[in-house]
Amino acid sequence: MSVFTENILARGGPVVWLLGVLGLAVVVIFMERLLYLHRGQIRSGEFVNGIKNLLAKGRLMEALTLCEETPGPVAVVAKTILRHAGADERALRHAVQDAAITELPRLERRINALAAIAQVAPLLGLLGALLGAGKTFWLFQQGGNYATAAVLSAGMWEALLAAAAGLVVAIPAHLGRHFLHGRVRALVHDMEWVANDLMAHVTRTANGGAEKK
Repeated sequence: MSVFTENILARGGPVVWLLGVLGLAVVVIFMERLLYLHRGQIRSGEFVNGIKNLLAKGRLMEALTLCEETPGPVAVVAKTILRHAGADERALRHAVQDAAITELPRLERRINALAAIAQVAPLLGLLGALLGAGKTFWLFQQGGNYATAAVLSAGMWEALLAAAAGLVVAIPAHLGRHFLHGRVRALVHDMEWVANDLMAHVTRTANGGAEKK
């Protein structure tokens, strides 16, 4: 920890320490979610084409293995479709919806924590500012006519640093939440596209096989 950071924490008071912990939590949550969502982002077009090619050759087990080896919710939805390929269209859609409902909370996990921090951090900054202002008035009363600027500045430093720290934590948390929600929406879009495309392919294949029989 640098001397500058130690000086800010010392002058900012307990609220700045608390905001520092929240800021660290923002960084940890954002990085963990970013890596998780990045790992689940795949090239959906190539993935679906690979499954279709395997199904065309009658290699269902290899297609299931491909889904199991591919990370992310898109592969989970595809695997659900393959496992229920023999079911009617209504049952197939219900199975896909259940799989999507199960995966969505995993994608959105801990993102709401960033929203909570973004809302609470400015309030903590305001609390620190009020405490700092109260400390300034208390020091002024204690000093009476001999109160110096150096003595009074301690409370003002605490107020200003707490207010600034609240915004410094809240703004990245707010932006990080919006960014992660964008990544989640992109994954949900991929899930929907893969589900519709693969279900249509499986249904056409099943109907074609039934007509031949």
